[in-house]
Amino acid sequence: MTIPFPGHSAPSAGFEVPLEMLEACHHRVQHQCETLLRLPAHLAAHGADADARRAVVAVMRYFDTAAQDHHADEETDLFPALIESMAGSDAVCLRSMIEGFCTEHRTLEAHWRRLRALLSAIAEGERTTLAEADVTPLTELYARHIAREEAELLPMAARLLDDDALERIGSAMRRRRGIDCAD
Repeated sequence: MTIPFPGHSAPSAGFEVPLEMLEACHHRVQHQCETLLRLPAHLAAHGADADARRAVVAVMRYFDTAAQDHHADEETDLFPALIESMAGSDAVCLRSMIEGFCTEHRTLEAHWRRLRALLSAIAEGERTTLAEADVTPLTELYARHIAREEAELLPMAARLLDDDALERIGSAMRRRRGIDCAD
């Protein structure tokens, strides 16, 4: 069984539509999680073969970079823009929702650090097993987190943020990734 290279064939969007870009990132996270969920069975059957090591390296690269950028996109740019859009209104519910998402980000990052240590050993050929229980805390929390963001956060952002705010968010996302913002 070959583990497909993760992170491909997911929907894509450009920085000019930052909310769609965030949603496309969710799809890429889901693909990475699917790879992680297939990995224990693959390792049990084939050990840390070349396919497993390639998949592990790709997953580690994704969660070490793109997933971290995604959390920063939300916490540094999207969440403050949403709170600003509520100026003069009762934003208690929004603040509570954002605090919950930030707490989940920290929990996801902690799960990732624990799982990454195991994956790193597999990538180096030092370990050939991985239990489902090692993978599911991260993948299950990401599934719930993404579902909530897509059902609550992104639709709210689409309603509340004007074109200028979205442009600022898209520009910040480009800068975070080292992409030239000059038009």
